[in-house]
Amino acid sequence: MADLPVDDRADFEAADRGFVAALDPATVTADGRAVWDTESYSFLQQECPDTAHPSLWRQGQLCVKQGLYAVTDGIYQIRGLDLSNMTLIEGERGVIVVDPLLSVECAAAGLKLYRDHRGDRPVTAVIYTHSHADHFGGVRGVTGGGVPILAPAGFMHHAVSENVYAGTAMNRRATYMYGPALPRSPEGQIGCGLGMTTSTGTISLIPPTKDITRTGQEETLDGVRIVFQITPGTEAPAEMNFLIPDRRALCMAENATHTQHNILTLRGAQVRDARVWARYLTEAIALFADHADVVFASHHWPTWGRENIVRFVSRQRDMYAYLHDQTLRMLNKGMTGVEIAEAMRLPPALEQAWHTHGYYGSVSHNVKAIYQRYLGWFDGNPAHLWEHPPVEQARRYVECMGGREGVLAFARRYLDDGDLRFAAALLNHAVFADEHDDQARSMLAEVYTRLGHGSENGTWRNFYLVGALELTGGVVPADIDTSSPELMAALTVEQIFDSLAIRVDGPRAWEESLAIDWHLTDLNQYHRTTLSNGALIHQADPPPRQPADLTLALTKQQLLGLLTGRPADGIEHEGDMNVLARLIAVLEDPDPAFAIVTP
Repeated sequence: MADLPVDDRADFEAADRGFVAALDPATVTADGRAVWDTESYSFLQQECPDTAHPSLWRQGQLCVKQGLYAVTDGIYQIRGLDLSNMTLIEGERGVIVVDPLLSVECAAAGLKLYRDHRGDRPVTAVIYTHSHADHFGGVRGVTGGGVPILAPAGFMHHAVSENVYAGTAMNRRATYMYGPALPRSPEGQIGCGLGMTTSTGTISLIPPTKDITRTGQEETLDGVRIVFQITPGTEAPAEMNFLIPDRRALCMAENATHTQHNILTLRGAQVRDARVWARYLTEAIALFADHADVVFASHHWPTWGRENIVRFVSRQRDMYAYLHDQTLRMLNKGMTGVEIAEAMRLPPALEQAWHTHGYYGSVSHNVKAIYQRYLGWFDGNPAHLWEHPPVEQARRYVECMGGREGVLAFARRYLDDGDLRFAAALLNHAVFADEHDDQARSMLAEVYTRLGHGSENGTWRNFYLVGALELTGGVVPADIDTSSPELMAALTVEQIFDSLAIRVDGPRAWEESLAIDWHLTDLNQYHRTTLSNGALIHQADPPPRQPADLTLALTKQQLLGLLTGRPADGIEHEGDMNVLARLIAVLEDPDPAFAIVTP
């Protein structure tokens, strides 16, 4: 904190600017349970305690501000009622909703708050800035459809595919990243840097009616002119910024926020491209800076004034460019990702800007992500090419250090010396060598707690503290379910069969050989799945020359039902229905509660 402008209150003034009204009480419920509760963070009004990093505490104080805010003439935001912001642009007949939050319930509460103070304006259009669920999941809280819905090209593919192929693992790790099971307290969860946390209501999805396919594309919604900039491969694989020229207002989606963002999110995702991210920010400045008096985003608070806008976006740009280029420079000198992360320092001008600090992303894990994007997991050292898996490696390390007592003694020494990082490494070996060693688990929980309390990064804090929680109390089940009916219904047939293929237990299916033809009657599509050598192969429009063992005539909804365990009642078929039973018999259900900090 020494080099940061701690007396500069500009962010607090900006976060309060335009305040209209707060939701009171600031709790959103569904079926008798709270899906959002800002009141639980009231402790952030206090001075920062020893159990939190002062910079992260400050970020929490800014992010927790909630309610309806005026951005500029005819543009309002709902902030602090979910992880993301919902923006409302007033048109000739009603209001255009941008990014309707994660949950239906939160979006509905936000729209009601807006209408209470701006009149009962109908929703005349919706814009999804990008393909992450916290920017579309609440759409049915603001509209039932029947209005224009705009999104960047590729939106539907990316919106659903991220939650299908690795969705179970992502959701499990998201319990660490967002810390929903942690107490909201100075000792527990104090936010995640991008916002406070994710809401836990109903996730919905209405497909876009129009794609934005090119930069410079101009659309008029409810009398409002909007000029778009597509930015694929930045914060999301399908994302876009836009300018409202007649209001001189620029939306930067999630490409420029008041934190260093993730190049690779800790819950897991595809690595983002820091190089193109920086270039699109440069393009945004060139395209829009002379035409904007305010810039707002899908998280955090706006920035007003051309000079401030250019400084803000330029520093965000420079940060991603610097991380990318310097990682590649050091990579080409032979340094590994871990070594580069340890050596990397941002330039002083960036270090002294609050919004470049790693509250959500971090220099450390972003550098490793950039390394991974170019060179993958292997650092080139042959010793790391074929290492033992964690349990076997841990047992050997423990043996080499003189057994359990030796490991714990070394760990206590490093812990007492303040080297929490190495104490964690030693104690992790002790726990993986014997997961029932209560003393090792307790010591590791202590180390993780101290690491969490000292972390400036909100997601690191949550990871450490949830790790401590699970070491002492067992696995915390995920409370985020991205497999909502509407998301599942949005899957293409190819994605449905892909999701089936990754559930095949290969060794159990080695000796199976079968072919099923699927006639999707409502789509007039024909598909074939063939199981051979433990692999389920999908083929659209298969040639008729090779007959299948079973042919099913069914709707897409019936197909989804079959694959989630519903009976085949009412489905027309030719051939042996036991073939379907043989396929289902080799499918494995994913484990949403797999161990992370224990074997």
